[in-house]
Amino acid sequence: MTVPASPDLLDKLGAYALRYVKPGQSIGLGTGRAASAFIRALGARRIKVRGVPTSDASAELARSLGIEVVGLDGKARLDVDIDGADEVDSRLNMVKGYGGAMVREKVVACASRKVVILVGEEKRVAHLGQRRRLPVEVVPFGASYAMRRMRELGLKPTVRIGEGGGEFLSDNGNLVIDCGASIFEAPVRLERDLLAIPGVVGTGLFLGIADTVLVANRNGSIVTLERRR
Repeated sequence: MTVPASPDLLDKLGAYALRYVKPGQSIGLGTGRAASAFIRALGARRIKVRGVPTSDASAELARSLGIEVVGLDGKARLDVDIDGADEVDSRLNMVKGYGGAMVREKVVACASRKVVILVGEEKRVAHLGQRRRLPVEVVPFGASYAMRRMRELGLKPTVRIGEGGGEFLSDNGNLVIDCGASIFEAPVRLERDLLAIPGVVGTGLFLGIADTVLVANRNGSIVTLERRR
């Protein structure tokens, strides 16, 4: 079992990521522990930016810290997106969505000129799928059908249950299906096959999206990984 990065280590990582932000920029605000640490660091430093949150929780945190929150206007790309991940392989491909925000996270990431990902060293994997879980967002009406098709792909889908005991709903009002799986031998094909299922809104596979990954090691060091072009 992997040990999550400590809050202090994530706070250090969040503060380190501020070097990728300049006053006046429009930036994506990710979701999750590492992204929240960055948002707190941004608020504490009082850098004036326009933030596009990837979840209601991130929007609420940003507003509470005095960060201007805006939506995507469709006219210009964001300068940078700062987010976390649940798995990162050697090519900087990722699995995201353990927090249930992967659809909005992918939209914001793809709308950004640069994508910077913050992770603890426990999130690095040799192969995607190592943690045996792939989140997929599905419209409720099509959930049963979509799950049957997922089983045909060799996955083991289950509807995510929220803290209150009911079905977990994304901020888009959709179900999140957690697919049990082995190592993803062909993630590009798996992404294509999942998106071809009617009712599937998006998946937690983020392939070829990250530009930079900042890795916080337990010894306190931070390693910068850059995508090979």
